[in-house]
Amino acid sequence: MTANPSDGHISLDVATEADLPRFRKDLRDAFTIAVVETFGSEGEAPIPSDEDVTASMEAPNAVVHRILEDGRWVGGAIVTIDAQTKHNALDLFYVHADELGRGIGRKAWAAIEARYPDTELWTTHTPYFEKRNIHFYVNVCGFHIVEYHHARHPDPNHPTEENFPDEGGMFRFEKRF
Repeated sequence: MTANPSDGHISLDVATEADLPRFRKDLRDAFTIAVVETFGSEGEAPIPSDEDVTASMEAPNAVVHRILEDGRWVGGAIVTIDAQTKHNALDLFYVHADELGRGIGRKAWAAIEARYPDTELWTTHTPYFEKRNIHFYVNVCGFHIVEYHHARHPDPNHPTEENFPDEGGMFRFEKRF
């Protein structure tokens, strides 16, 4: 498939309870690609774990969004919105594997920023081996890497987060306005 920029209109809607099983499956499918590319197999435990996905979906102030291209579901995001501090988090974000390379992620991130214009700080995380994500967050979305969490420097907010195949760690990103 030739990588052409998406000409479609990207929008967000709030996922319903009925959408959540597909959201979980699509999210896991998207994350599995990088795991298989890096480690040769999916490993024993799903990434992200069911517990991590559930915790993100059920967190206070969490919003589960479907990403739509001309009304067709092409990805998703879970954001946590703190209206008081205006410090928001992108907890999980994915674009369907067969939709990569068409500019959907860039447009989806722009839609998220537009949806929450009062944000002063966005934070997110990605595993150290996810080069595509690191490029996307830094070079496309304007985030900065501000911390690297690993076994010797765990994330105090997510001490059990290190469940990747070789315990390699996670980068923490910030984008300030």
